[in-house]
Amino acid sequence: MGLTSDKVLWSAVVLAVVLFAATVLLWPRLARGGWRSVVGRVGLLLLTQVTLFAAVGLAANRSFLFYGSWADLFGQEQDMGVVVDHAAGSKDLRVVGTQALDVPGGGRPAVGGRIQKVVIAGDRSGIVSSAYVYLPPEYFQERYARRTFPAAVVLTGYPGTAENLIKGLKYPRTAYLQAKEGRMQPMILVMLRPTVAPPRDTECVDVPGGPKTETFFAEDLPRAVSESYRVGTKPRNWGFMGNSTGGYCALKIALRHPDRFAAGAGFSAYYRAAEDVTTGDLFHGDERLRRRSDLLWSLDHLPQGRSSFLVTTSKRGEDNLKATREFVGKVKSPAKVSSITLESGGHNFNTWNREIPPGLVWMSGKLSAN
Repeated sequence: MGLTSDKVLWSAVVLAVVLFAATVLLWPRLARGGWRSVVGRVGLLLLTQVTLFAAVGLAANRSFLFYGSWADLFGQEQDMGVVVDHAAGSKDLRVVGTQALDVPGGGRPAVGGRIQKVVIAGDRSGIVSSAYVYLPPEYFQERYARRTFPAAVVLTGYPGTAENLIKGLKYPRTAYLQAKEGRMQPMILVMLRPTVAPPRDTECVDVPGGPKTETFFAEDLPRAVSESYRVGTKPRNWGFMGNSTGGYCALKIALRHPDRFAAGAGFSAYYRAAEDVTTGDLFHGDERLRRRSDLLWSLDHLPQGRSSFLVTTSKRGEDNLKATREFVGKVKSPAKVSSITLESGGHNFNTWNREIPPGLVWMSGKLSAN
């Protein structure tokens, strides 16, 4: 049974209830003197507490998907064993699995689309990362056989898993429904986490002497996808979006690479690279590199391209309200900026699920298939 499955959650809840009832019923008998009674009381209390905390933890994880599997919970790598051949003529993207969408007719690609699990190998960055590619139903339909599609890179926060984008934030299902209802054009989504050098949080920075994460996302990834799928290579064909750390990365990549991405959307994004125990030393004393990773500084001091930006916040519940308003005020032509400000909403999946549908529609409107 999977970590996020209903069976695991309800098993923990039922066990907690049974142990609580047993504690209440058996307590008078265990109130007698003697070491056996003491051990029995301690054992019942301990087991009840453990199962109660397990049930609460499982429920919280199921809502927010902090961990996508038992292996993820215990720190085990899930993507071991995939061999990528770098010999001449090999592709930089390999499909290693497929899955259907949970929609009517989802078993048929031309009706429900398809999600492919892939491994992307970056020539310039040297980074190899797994990802999920959502292909809309139109991609498999005969009348669209010669058409290219716009694409958007979608990132989780740190230390999220790519599965969060499918299960918790429901990007493929939302894109499917929005396109079916005519609110957006069919669009390919390339979904992965920003942690391409696990467990380190590189904040999408080309770390001196370390992982070239920005190069991977800005150059290697779109090139590999365009070579493998019917996606164009012009800026108007590509967007970037994400939540939290992924939102910061999306805005930064779109800001710094308007020649590759026409739009960037940051849900609950922050605007300066984090520097803590999870990131390590990102800049190695290079103050210029540190300043360039500050988006508000960059808007003031560096040329702005033609990219469009979407930023989100809430009046109550988010701590990025002030910085988001500063970002909006600093964007100048030819760049463009839009925003979503909720009355209330915390830094969580519930908030992002209220922002992603209009965010996808906005992104679709900024991209072109040709």
